[in-house]
Amino acid sequence: MTIHPPTTPPCTPETTVEIRVRGCVQGVGFRPTVWQLANRLALVGEVLNDGEGVLIRAAGPSERLESLIEQLKRDPPPLAQITDIEVRSGLAPLHRVGFTIVDSLEGATRTDIAVDAAICAACTEEILSQHQRRSGYALTNCTHCGPRLSIIRDMPYDRAATTMADFALCECCRAEYLDPGDRRFHAEPIACPACGPQVRLVALDDGPCLAGEDAIDAHTTPAIEAPIDQAAALIRQGQILAIKGLGGYQLACDATSTEALERLRRLKHRPTRPLALMAKDLEMVRRYCRLDELEQQALCSAAAPIVLLERRRDEATGRPLAEALAPGLDRLGVMLPSTPLHVLLCQRLPFPIVMTSGNVSGEPQLIDDGGLGDSLSTIASHALTHDRAIARRIDDSLVQLAAGKVRMLRRARGYAPASLPLPPGFEDISPGLALGPQQKATFCLVDGQRAILSPHQGDLDDAATLDDYERNLDDFLTLYDHRPAWLACDTHPDYRTSDMARHMAQNMARHMADDAGLPLDAIGHHHAHIAACLADNGYPRDAAPVLGIALDGLGLGENGGLWGGEFLLADYRHCQRLGSLKSVAMPGAGTASREPWRNLLAQLIAGPGLAALKRRHPNLGVLKRLQQKPIDTLSGMIEAGLNSPLASSCGRLFDAVAAALELCFDHQHHEGEAAMAVEALAARALKSPQSRTSGAIAPYPFALHREQGGHRILDPAPMWTALFDDLAAGKDTTLIAARFHLGLAKGLGEVVGEVVGEMLDDVVGDMQDDALDEVSNDHARRLSSTRNVEAVALSGGCFHNRTLLELTLKCLAPLPVRVLTHRQVPANDGGIALGQALIAAARRHPQASDQASDSLTSATSTISTISTISTTTTAPSIATVTTATTASNNAQETAHVSGNSRTDHFPR
Repeated sequence: MTIHPPTTPPCTPETTVEIRVRGCVQGVGFRPTVWQLANRLALVGEVLNDGEGVLIRAAGPSERLESLIEQLKRDPPPLAQITDIEVRSGLAPLHRVGFTIVDSLEGATRTDIAVDAAICAACTEEILSQHQRRSGYALTNCTHCGPRLSIIRDMPYDRAATTMADFALCECCRAEYLDPGDRRFHAEPIACPACGPQVRLVALDDGPCLAGEDAIDAHTTPAIEAPIDQAAALIRQGQILAIKGLGGYQLACDATSTEALERLRRLKHRPTRPLALMAKDLEMVRRYCRLDELEQQALCSAAAPIVLLERRRDEATGRPLAEALAPGLDRLGVMLPSTPLHVLLCQRLPFPIVMTSGNVSGEPQLIDDGGLGDSLSTIASHALTHDRAIARRIDDSLVQLAAGKVRMLRRARGYAPASLPLPPGFEDISPGLALGPQQKATFCLVDGQRAILSPHQGDLDDAATLDDYERNLDDFLTLYDHRPAWLACDTHPDYRTSDMARHMAQNMARHMADDAGLPLDAIGHHHAHIAACLADNGYPRDAAPVLGIALDGLGLGENGGLWGGEFLLADYRHCQRLGSLKSVAMPGAGTASREPWRNLLAQLIAGPGLAALKRRHPNLGVLKRLQQKPIDTLSGMIEAGLNSPLASSCGRLFDAVAAALELCFDHQHHEGEAAMAVEALAARALKSPQSRTSGAIAPYPFALHREQGGHRILDPAPMWTALFDDLAAGKDTTLIAARFHLGLAKGLGEVVGEVVGEMLDDVVGDMQDDALDEVSNDHARRLSSTRNVEAVALSGGCFHNRTLLELTLKCLAPLPVRVLTHRQVPANDGGIALGQALIAAARRHPQASDQASDSLTSATSTISTISTISTTTTAPSIATVTTATTASNNAQETAHVSGNSRTDHFPR
């Protein structure tokens, strides 16, 4: 938080000040808090919302005014996030009595839009009490909880600008709204059974009627609770229901019923992807999962995300969960009820329920009530819905505990679009827009104060998701009154977002009457990964470059090739490739991303040789299985370079290992399925009692060598020989998966150690030379600071693999470098837009120092030979957008290869 002192001399004993508060301060009970504090301090004045946040005009003794500011800093409302407080004093006296809340002022939006918040403890107690006015009311909320982003239609945030505008407050609710002592004081979405939206149960097909013990007695059941009672009874009967959540419809069924889950998977076209579940309270969560204190805090937070938890396998769980929840995995995505409707439903059920997105797999989550019949009637028998409209779709967020910190895997409900602070050095940038990647799409709005990273949008291969992305982008530009002066996108020319960026630049150019067009920067995919990690850690714009390790499925490299296992020397402006995983063919191009056996074949051809392995292990089952595939045809394609682009992909390496272990050998049904299965096996071995013995599990060997020109290659070839020896010896697959993870992490550490060691040696040499030349010690210190890599940044979807992340951190721990990892922003493509935005902004900064650029040039000069990627720092016209894409066949083939990362965990 930034506190700006008064712009005039200190307050006199009786004076007037104007206090500007910025951040997430609207829709969170900030004005009522100010009112209460001001009255307690006997100040006079007013407080209001406007486009920049909250504006306070107050008069009184200086010590009381200072106390007001201090208390706002120390104890803001629970959902508020203050980023900046600016104080102006010496103003004209306020001729008024008392302190009041006044109407909002319209203006350009410079404040944050509040995120949706899970039901608070007070509202939960209220709806479960039999003696409260809102007992059993499923749309209860207050200033500390409830819908915000999902109902906002315009700013500033007032009821008239939300989907609650059509629901006039009754006398009782209006009294609460106007009572400064009530927790619903100026809570815009409040309602009650008498004046608010109503819940109803709608039949979507000719579903079963309730009979027998599940029949609802209208004489004993309150009218507002009858639909929820009926919904709970249907779930107990094994039915699938659509339920209207905060940001869209969800599909729910009994999580202990194998039959219900298998039917849900079949109808939703989601055969294996993990499904999230909802438990009514922590006691139920502990019955099925192990729960760390930090995981508990995340579950119970106002964001109420899905949290990945280790599944209990003992017999004390009572009614067991269906194995079909997360086939082959040891962790489950679990959340607590986030809305009053969820609370009331879960209270009626003695078991957890599946709670997954309300859509057919691949399509966006449904938010429109009118689409229930068309979209969900083939899956759900009934819909538990209400008549409060959803203004925009928001998926559930997903987090996990890894290396002692809760880390974001999907940033959506409860977190987005809360602004992200800009690192030092970005304070004066012009407003811009980055359109993000193709998969796990997000977009990012930036200006000199903040970055607004959109909620998760989904994969843009689906036309409906693309349409939804475009609507949400237009929506955000309007809500924030954001007028970008430049655009950024991925270097891949065939990404939907890249095409959209080109069209936006052309359209905006027409409005600007500028033939050159709106400036558009095409940003390297893996450079953006590293920049997102830097931003997540507040790494200054002009700090020394870092050694970035970017591990993902695929992205277009800055030389036109396919990258996915990169060692990059990077800052916010430039990026140079120091090394990579060995590039291996992807026979069939995009098909190889879906069929792991193809990657196994390519790895064996590139490594020990398929024929040699067959001679060494003639009876090995996986090799016999491989021989049943058209390996001669694919071998010929690889040799000829026909539809078999080379890729340094870590994701495809995981796929190959999975195929060797006969996991998802023929096909993976969803992104990351094969890699997740390998990680699950490794985690079992590494947490076993035997593995805690020093040296009990040896890492597989990886080779590290240089190509001509100095490019470092981390080569898994030696690993394959050892892995197949273990398979032939009948070693447990958990041990093999663990040895692979250990070997990869050790190899990453060896590359970093070599790079850092060379730079340190060169710095020492330069310092000695300088001493001979009688150069000052100050110059030696400058060399050390500008030419030595002081930090390593880990990014890319493969680092959502908790085991790989933790092992890599352990291998890097002995090195004299700081390690930067993701926390607030996903390491996968969900963070790409933020990285794109800051790279483009750094290149365009009007007062940009060349210090970072000099640091990068100096650092790379210490390495005798290096593969250098040139970057364009001046924006071309729209007709000549730089993508660094070559015209080679390899680059042409990338148009047909998905940029997916294959090691993410996304229960939905």
